[in-house]
Amino acid sequence: MRQPRHGGNLAWAAAVAGCPLDAILDFSASINPLGPPNSTLAAIQSELGNIRHYPDPNYGELRQALARFHKLPSEWIMPGNGSAELLTWTARELSQVAATILVTPTFGDYYRALGAFNAKVLEFPMSLINSDLSLIVDKGFTTNDKGLLLNNPHNPTGKLLTRDAILPYIKEFDLVVVDEAFMDFLHPSEEQSLIDVVQEYPNLVILRSLTKFYSLPGLRLGYAITHPQRLQKWESWRDPWTVNSLAAAAGVAAVEDKEFQQQTWEWLPKAKKDLFEGLADIPGLQPLKGAANFLLVESKHSTSDLQQKLLQHHQILIRDCLSFAELGDSYFRVAVRLEEENQRLVEAIRELGIRS
Repeated sequence: MRQPRHGGNLAWAAAVAGCPLDAILDFSASINPLGPPNSTLAAIQSELGNIRHYPDPNYGELRQALARFHKLPSEWIMPGNGSAELLTWTARELSQVAATILVTPTFGDYYRALGAFNAKVLEFPMSLINSDLSLIVDKGFTTNDKGLLLNNPHNPTGKLLTRDAILPYIKEFDLVVVDEAFMDFLHPSEEQSLIDVVQEYPNLVILRSLTKFYSLPGLRLGYAITHPQRLQKWESWRDPWTVNSLAAAAGVAAVEDKEFQQQTWEWLPKAKKDLFEGLADIPGLQPLKGAANFLLVESKHSTSDLQQKLLQHHQILIRDCLSFAELGDSYFRVAVRLEEENQRLVEAIRELGIRS
């Protein structure tokens, strides 16, 4: 079985570990371990009787719930079959500009989506230490005929770009896309979302995921926020009923679950701090500080070898970074999980004898 390019491939992990899928402790996919919320499970249960009918093609109830959540008109929001589907239509738009700038290392699915439409890509490396976008304009080429595709917080480093760092670029580029898949893990007092300015910029697209924060990746649910005219064009491109009725019901319940949101914001900071300190205390490992619910960790030894040993001896799956050309075998990424699970990971790595 081919080694996966993304996290969360439990079938591959179980084959390597020689164990059932449910025996794998998965640190490779950055999913909230507190979920799914009971409210979403109840919503799915209540919707089961309606699976004999087609979903509402306009997803009116889900759009209204998202509109209330973000204080936007509902016509500025489009639900999708995961943010990956919406990335595909974003890439189709980006293929129509002269080139798209990616700040690397970055999420591998961007290359998939852009490549599907033969979009030209220009790569610019971001320092793993400093979050700085000034290098883009320092190159001296024109930007108003190009697109910019960013993720914030940045994947895979977890670095958080400030609103002030991004805002000037919206005026510089023909189209700016900001993937905020992990932004909801930050408390509203700390987040740097651009959602509240999206109505000021017709060339701005924001992508969001509902599956990571609410632990629903199997349902595939995300949404895009951008000008209604752009969304109408996307509607003409895509298949009908891309979001199933169970996912739509779960999405409504999720964004209305204030208790679960608050629980997550209270749990994450300490859990991440403890995991960071546990990994940093192991000779040969250096985690990077970040704002998301995962940690990128630099290692002085082969991380793909570590991945294999963790699976074979402890049934633990970490995310290698071989798909990120700039990182290679010197880095791995781990999600922040529950306290006892994080301790199990740290103890397993110690037992395997990582040395400086």
